[in-house]
Amino acid sequence: MNEPRPPAIRKLVLDEVEYDSDVLSDHGKAQVASLQFLEAQLEKLQQEIAVYRTARETYLLALKAEIERSGIQPLSNQNPV
Repeated sequence: MNEPRPPAIRKLVLDEVEYDSDVLSDHGKAQVASLQFLEAQLEKLQQEIAVYRTARETYLLALKAEIERSGIQPLSNQNPV
């Protein structure tokens, strides 16, 4: 038969030190929940930024191709960007 397992300790690592998050006060648990929420939001924003950077590069390449196709010359003897 399967013997009951002891409950798993949910550990919290803070400044490379491990803590048992189950023994935190309600206020401490609320802080952990807020941090978890913020970490998830930051990850979403980083993914969005990656999409925007990719789009920016695509638009820049399209603009450069359009300038070359149109034969537009630089205004002076500047080095092309």
